[in-house]
Amino acid sequence: EGMAVPAGVLSPQEVCLEWQYRQGAGAGLYNLGQTCFLNSVLQCLTYTPLLANYLLSGAHSRWCQQQGFCMMCTMEEHIRKVLLSSVSAVHPRPFVNILKRIGKQFQCNRQEDAHEFLCHMLLAMQRACLTGSSNWHEECKVTPSVTAPWLSFCLCLPVTCLNCGTVSDCYEAFLDVPLDIRGASSVSAALQDLVQLEQLDGANCIRCRRCDTVAAASKRFTIQDVPQVLTLCLKRFDVTGRKICKHVEFPLHLDLRPYMCQTWAEPCLYSLYAVLVHRGGSCASGHYFCYIKASTGQWYQMDDSSVKPCSVGTVLQQSAYLLFYVR
Repeated sequence: EGMAVPAGVLSPQEVCLEWQYRQGAGAGLYNLGQTCFLNSVLQCLTYTPLLANYLLSGAHSRWCQQQGFCMMCTMEEHIRKVLLSSVSAVHPRPFVNILKRIGKQFQCNRQEDAHEFLCHMLLAMQRACLTGSSNWHEECKVTPSVTAPWLSFCLCLPVTCLNCGTVSDCYEAFLDVPLDIRGASSVSAALQDLVQLEQLDGANCIRCRRCDTVAAASKRFTIQDVPQVLTLCLKRFDVTGRKICKHVEFPLHLDLRPYMCQTWAEPCLYSLYAVLVHRGGSCASGHYFCYIKASTGQWYQMDDSSVKPCSVGTVLQQSAYLLFYVR
């Protein structure tokens, strides 16, 4: 079940986790008709330091051999326009025109879920990085792109048979950490709930391969990898699309060590750099905007074409949907 621990990571070069230059916020993004979900995700990715450093260096476009559309080349051109041009706002038309390439379910002039769009953006970037490597999964068995060490990781799920004590480790790949906030008032409480030991008994008993019995067991999620960029998704929408609107506290600085596998001994520190917010009552309506930290350290509210400086106190008061941290 699950997946094996990756044998390696595909990466063309080392990238810098900190900004390599200092400037305030760049351009806003025009709303082209219910594209706020797209705009907010693009801004959070644009202000991801190591992604911006990598694409602004031109390292991808220099070796890219993809014919026609390339998600990474499109993102590189977009980041250059936003961060390096002097205009107040740019049109995200290139992304609107390729919505179906990013995800077949996305439609123009329709509100989409920002978290779903983010996941498909990252997968499209991964596919772009694997041009000419269609058989990577059979041949290499490695983490599937240069974006993977930045934005994805594995959750480890050790299951312990309470009859014989056998421990079976399973691994599942995630692009972000999904946090159930129904019973949590803070991100730290939600993370603690995620890694809480859970008993499997009654109808949930397992069949142990070693002692060949149906037995009670225990399981506990832990974070296996140390991603360079950590995305937390606060699960605000239930299966019907209704929203959990309560405020959940989140920190400027986060130590991931208490939620990782026990072999990780040193602190694993992250710093907040972007917050994506949804305003409204359901995932099919409302409005998305975000807050980002520029390379100068100043926070800004990015609301489509509007770009306004704000205080860190304002940021921490938001009812966040997605939180972005960097090591």
